[in-house]
Amino acid sequence: MIPGGNELPRVHLGVSEVHIARTPALIDTVLGSCIAAVFWSPRLRIGGMCHGALPRCPDPPAADCVRNLRYVDFAIHYLAGRFRAFGVSTAEVKVRLFGGADMLKVIAPRAAASVGRQNCEAAIEALEAAGITPVTTDLGGLQGRVVYFKTDTGQVFLRRLRAIDAHEDNRALPLLLAGADLP
Repeated sequence: MIPGGNELPRVHLGVSEVHIARTPALIDTVLGSCIAAVFWSPRLRIGGMCHGALPRCPDPPAADCVRNLRYVDFAIHYLAGRFRAFGVSTAEVKVRLFGGADMLKVIAPRAAASVGRQNCEAAIEALEAAGITPVTTDLGGLQGRVVYFKTDTGQVFLRRLRAIDAHEDNRALPLLLAGADLP
């Protein structure tokens, strides 16, 4: 399991949800074509994560927040704004992006980018617009992911999902540590 994660309160983040923890917690989410953005302030030890399903919000920025958290760009701007309200500068916030897989088998080449690819582009553009450079990205590909975030240390653990071959047992894949030792 997650090293040191069993003693933390656990928060499972669903699609279109955002969670900010000002006390230690373990936030997890499951991703396919969706994007999770993980924000962490080492100075304040505040962590947050959003789980966006669609790339760009069609509504103006002042529109209904809850309904628009399903959009990657809106959710990232919302989370960045909350961190700014806590006094966290864009220079000090540590952000990681995960997800954006192409989950559906493509039979013929398409002119338009997949939802996963569009989500990746929207996430990177939203961070650029906020003046934030991600410290880690694990985007695209053909595999889903499970992301675990320890808000007390800023550690993120990533488990890749794959189809289980009929001849294999159904054990979980080992966890991969993604940039655990951030300053």
